[in-house]
Amino acid sequence: MTYVVTESCIKCKYTDCVDVCPVDCFREGPNFLVIDPDECIDCTLCVAECPVEAIYSEDDVPGTQQHFIALNAELSKSWKPIIEKKDAPPDADDWAKVTEKLEKLER
Repeated sequence: MTYVVTESCIKCKYTDCVDVCPVDCFREGPNFLVIDPDECIDCTLCVAECPVEAIYSEDDVPGTQQHFIALNAELSKSWKPIIEKKDAPPDADDWAKVTEKLEKLER
């Protein structure tokens, strides 16, 4: 089992989760983070750190977000690791409560 970053992270990209990850399994895209399923050790530390509640255990990903399991696996292969917290985008708070943002995902 692994953890999965879901739609709530798109255009928010808070990186609080990155600071607590003991194995540096997060990968960074232009406006989204993913978790590399091959690196994640299922420690759960990142879940509580996400201010938009975008991280779920693979077994608990909501039905409407299931496609993010494959998306995390796909994008983690081409995106670079992020190992330190960065400032969130200036408009992150504006996007935090927006739903249905998949079309805003930049690859």
